[in-house]
Amino acid sequence: MKSRDNILDQLRAIKPALQKEFPLRRLALTGLLGFLVLSFVGRHAFIPLMANAQSPATKVSYSPITGGDYKIDPAHTTIGFSIRHNEINWVRGRFKDFVGSIHYDEADVTKSSVEFTAKVESIDTGVEARDRDLRSPNFFEVAKYPEMTFKSTSVERKGKDSYILHGDFTLKGVTKQIALPFTITGAIKDPRGNTRIGISAQTKIDRRDYGITWGHTLAAGGFDVGNEVTIELNLEAVKPAPKPASQ
Repeated sequence: MKSRDNILDQLRAIKPALQKEFPLRRLALTGLLGFLVLSFVGRHAFIPLMANAQSPATKVSYSPITGGDYKIDPAHTTIGFSIRHNEINWVRGRFKDFVGSIHYDEADVTKSSVEFTAKVESIDTGVEARDRDLRSPNFFEVAKYPEMTFKSTSVERKGKDSYILHGDFTLKGVTKQIALPFTITGAIKDPRGNTRIGISAQTKIDRRDYGITWGHTLAAGGFDVGNEVTIELNLEAVKPAPKPASQ
């Protein structure tokens, strides 16, 4: 605070002398002085405000997950995948257009069910030329096979919040059983009173099982496009708040 007061006193002290010597520059000097004062004071004034905005971390208290039907929230969900490229790196992507639902059985989670559909054309790896190729007959052939789907057949409990979801996964006209280990986080109430839960899942599939075989062998061994695909799901599902009783 002393250093700030000293600077302000010095600025005020030189102002009359400069105004007397250069009367035509009075307006500019006043503006400059005001700018310097506001900049200095403002910088120190905002520091406490910014510090107060960072509230101490608190432990989240999740609510029990209630039974019922939940819709996957596409705005807060990622349907992602990754695959090896030239045996040295990973290409990652996602599907942006999808719908899904979860029926959660509160009494017996193993009796819950999941259904999911994605538009394959919505694939996005961040490179448009590559995405066009992935939509072509070289890979997904979206004109003929526009959707991929998943429908659960059973849920297996593996721990307190860990499960394995078994179901039929259909891609490019081929349906195969896959297993999706997953965990559940939640529930919480959002500001609108809706119930939200989080689900994370990951599994691996071989793209050749679904007729996607394009690629080349590298001279040093391996492939330019990997065959194993890692599927990674981060879902947020929402159950609407009960509608108020009619008056």
